Amino acid sequence: MPKLLQFLLVHAVIGFGVAGLFVSALILLDIGGFATLVSRSDIAPLAVSVLTFFLGLTFASVQMGVAVMLLPKENDAGPGRGRRVPAVLVPAYAKASARR
Repeated sequence: MPKLLQFLLVHAVIGFGVAGLFVSALILLDIGGFATLVSRSDIAPLAVSVLTFFLGLTFASVQMGVAVMLLPKENDAGPGRGRRVPAVLVPAYAKASARR
């Protein structure tokens, strides 16, 4: 399997795992009365599985995006180790006139 595909798969699985933890916390802590609402429903397993799946897609996409953005560039020495440009503060002047 190519390294890039393996890299993306690992981070997608991490995203789905975080989504599972998030839905579990939603149910265990009964945030917004979600667990109460689901427990009274006839299709509770379907509702929880659909929520988990779509949150998994969202979290996996975010996780893969963050992982790709944090990859070092070829000419980069690592995150935060690039050439730093010192900031120069320059005063900005603006005219103010009195309202009539």
